[in-house]
Amino acid sequence: MAITITGDAAADAELQNNPFALLAGMLLDQQFPMERAFAGPHLLATRLGGSFDPAEVAAYDPEEFAALCAGPPAVHRFPGSMAARLQALARYVVEEYDGDAARIWSVDSAKELSARLLALPGFGPTKVTIFLALLGKQLDVRPTGWAQVAAGYGEEGVFRSVADVVDADSLAKVRAYKQEQKRSAKAGR
Repeated sequence: MAITITGDAAADAELQNNPFALLAGMLLDQQFPMERAFAGPHLLATRLGGSFDPAEVAAYDPEEFAALCAGPPAVHRFPGSMAARLQALARYVVEEYDGDAARIWSVDSAKELSARLLALPGFGPTKVTIFLALLGKQLDVRPTGWAQVAAGYGEEGVFRSVADVVDADSLAKVRAYKQEQKRSAKAGR
């Protein structure tokens, strides 16, 4: 199954073929339209000369990298803080996984994978469960217990997160679900 999150074939190919890009897209997916967040790694790859490599991102001058993230167009609505987070993530992947982000999910147990993801800079519990679901549903990375650890995001036939986006129709359904969640949260206050 090919990843089709962004609506842009080149950006989706970057996510499909570059595990660090997929991690970075997940990091950027907050307070920003998800398809633009996940297109961010490809945008940065273009600005970096065609490659989005964690070692290069980690070693980049922080001010210059922040300028790359600021664009135009910006890779996020908070490009400066996200530039710092992306570099922290890149450093972690280089230091802990020799720059190979796919090694993070080369495990047998979803609990171990969850712990590895939770250790990543910028990844909290919700982001971890959504990313587990994304790996399971779209890349067939399914260590033992993945659906349970991914909680409701791992269920089949639901439209709750980026893990469920496979085309424009599913993107619209995920957006509708998120809007309903926000309305419910406001009503409950």
